[in-house]
Amino acid sequence: MKKNLIIIALLVFSASFTFAQSSLEKEVLQLSMDKWQWMADKDIAKLTPLFHPQAKFVHMSGTWTTPRELEIIETGSIWYKKATVHDSAVEIVGKTAIVWNRITLESVVRGNDAKVEFTVTEVYQKKGKNWQMLAMTFTSVRDTHQIEKKSGVILLSLS
Repeated sequence: MKKNLIIIALLVFSASFTFAQSSLEKEVLQLSMDKWQWMADKDIAKLTPLFHPQAKFVHMSGTWTTPRELEIIETGSIWYKKATVHDSAVEIVGKTAIVWNRITLESVVRGNDAKVEFTVTEVYQKKGKNWQMLAMTFTSVRDTHQIEKKSGVILLSLS
């Protein structure tokens, strides 16, 4: 009987831990989705507190810091018109969250329309009650690319 109680207690504990973890993952994923809309809307007021002042942004044409990324968005040098998210994965490690989004990005880059497949890696850190982005890296991929999720470990598959 005592053994059964211990097993039940462990199952309940595991279920509550999984739920809590799932809730955090949903929170970060929603923030990531909101970010795509704020970038499309050029909403600097919402993006400024999200982007850590020392964050780095890696694009096809270069790497820059938060002030430069915000300037690029605000001026429309790169206009992130629409990010269609095909697949996502989130992994929480302590106060750090990593988000992988496989997207089709429709943008205007220095006046030219572009439509490119990317896997975007975003790194967030929990600061008090809020998350701040520390890094965002765009990796050009084929449209057949999949984000593989396996046993709590996320691997990127280049099919």
